[in-house]
Amino acid sequence: MKNYSLGHLADHVLLRELAAIVSQDRSTTATLLAHLAEVDKRKLYLPAAYPSMYAWCLGELHLSEDAAFKRIRAARTAREFPALFAALAEGRLNLSGLLLLAPYLRPDTADGLLSAAAHKCNAEIEVVLAERFPRPDVPCRVQAVSAPRSGDQLAVRPVVPSVEAGIPLRMDPLPSRAKVSPLSAKRFALQVTIGQGTHDKLRRAQELLGHAVPTGDVAVVLDRALDALLAQIESAKCAATSRPGPRRRSESVRHVPADVRRKVWQRDGGRCTFKSDRGKRCEARTRLELDHVDPVARGGQAGRPAQVGPDGIRLRCRAHNQYAAEKTYGADFMRHKREEARRRTEQARAAAEARTRPEAETSETADKDVVPWLRALGVRVDEARRAAVLCDESVPDASLEERVKFALSRLAPKCARRVANG
Repeated sequence: MKNYSLGHLADHVLLRELAAIVSQDRSTTATLLAHLAEVDKRKLYLPAAYPSMYAWCLGELHLSEDAAFKRIRAARTAREFPALFAALAEGRLNLSGLLLLAPYLRPDTADGLLSAAAHKCNAEIEVVLAERFPRPDVPCRVQAVSAPRSGDQLAVRPVVPSVEAGIPLRMDPLPSRAKVSPLSAKRFALQVTIGQGTHDKLRRAQELLGHAVPTGDVAVVLDRALDALLAQIESAKCAATSRPGPRRRSESVRHVPADVRRKVWQRDGGRCTFKSDRGKRCEARTRLELDHVDPVARGGQAGRPAQVGPDGIRLRCRAHNQYAAEKTYGADFMRHKREEARRRTEQARAAAEARTRPEAETSETADKDVVPWLRALGVRVDEARRAAVLCDESVPDASLEERVKFALSRLAPKCARRVANG
């Protein structure tokens, strides 16, 4: 039995073997597709009592529905354009990328598309296809959609086998999240479901921009909204401003002055600065953090806030910042620190909820308090308080107006006449 525990391998050995296995896997994938293509061409599934290549892959090779569908389609495409086998084996193209290219491959376009798609991810291949085969813009509209039933987001419509084609007519899952798809050069389609609150904000923005955007074009409104949002976020996170002020003094050992933050974000281009031993730079542009080149806990430059400069600060993504910290202080130490920070956050959140809960209850009680309203109508304090008690006992969930009416109806006739006479 093969042992899959690799803890005994040195780092360089593990990475070397992994690279070799990936290369072997690519070659194996190309060889697998070549065999599938030949079996399909010879229709060897028929003597085996299977009505289609798809059914044979499921029953004989025990592939999953998705694996069978994708590999059969890829095999048929590669059989028609043999250069795809070499591209897969050499790692210039992966299986998903091949399937993206498949509908657009023609004898006169195959070589150009294959060259343009080399070593690109799926999103980049979609852009290449959009530039070469532009589609019209999607119509701009906002419409209400029904809320998904429980389980709809995970539902997949049934697979219907096609004996003639040998591949099922596969229906895609119901959309479950926003999607941005390239349509043509520098044109994208945005599909997203929004809630009632977001819909109301969109309508309100269209109304307020009535003079500037008379048509209410959602794309224009969204563009202006993102401009405002980016200005706000960049001001808070990157200290971006057209009117920089004097440096604010701080005694915190981790404080990074605003002018330093601005310079660091501009210098690093809003991207993680971590580089591998081979010089590849991390491409992360989200969840970025300001990292001190000299660790604070070891008496780095951050211990003297007034002397902090751009050279002592860099941008790191969360993952690489944690990685560097673990290399410096140890994985166990950092895990303990994260657990402590998590506990402090949970305790602070619980304390904040405890502080706001009485305020909310008091606010709700005040909203239904009939005493000041009865006093404004001339009711004595003792009578108003007795009426409030009756309201709490008889109509606890009624609105303020209903409680006042109920209280007045329960006042003594003499008191009611006094109120009526002012």
